[in-house]
Amino acid sequence: MDFKQIQELIKMVNKSNIGELTIEQKDFKVTIKQKEEKITQVVNPAMNPQPVYTAPVHPATQPSTVSVPAAEKNKTVVAETSDANLLTIKSPMIGTFYRKASPDKPNFIEVGGEVAPGTVVCIIEAMKLFNEIESEVKGKIVKVLVEDASPVEYDQPLFLVEPS
Repeated sequence: MDFKQIQELIKMVNKSNIGELTIEQKDFKVTIKQKEEKITQVVNPAMNPQPVYTAPVHPATQPSTVSVPAAEKNKTVVAETSDANLLTIKSPMIGTFYRKASPDKPNFIEVGGEVAPGTVVCIIEAMKLFNEIESEVKGKIVKVLVEDASPVEYDQPLFLVEPS
């Protein structure tokens, strides 16, 4: 089972009412649990009986109620409508976000740069594995939403793209 298959399983469990999913293959076992706190846990007991990684859902993704004065509501609507036509490249995994392959290399993509499906836009390091993240959309990078070398959550927006 490769890493992309595990990612798809996590997505399916998060979108469903499944509380726990376990898959075993030879010397490999993956358990994905969904709890009330929306914690995703990946475990490989064949190699180590302890959890490999546990990450709660980012608090910013949870709905909240905030009262906004009428003057600020209009500003918010203007910002939302200008971003309405933009597409988002999101993180397919939890890890550390890097804009370049190594410190002495240039960034994969800059603001204003063109991307197409398959274009590498960043790297996310997860458990000492460096995963190239490719764009699935065609367009121009408008904004980078994450600082270099900072932690990212699953499904966290990374880039805003103006489609072309």
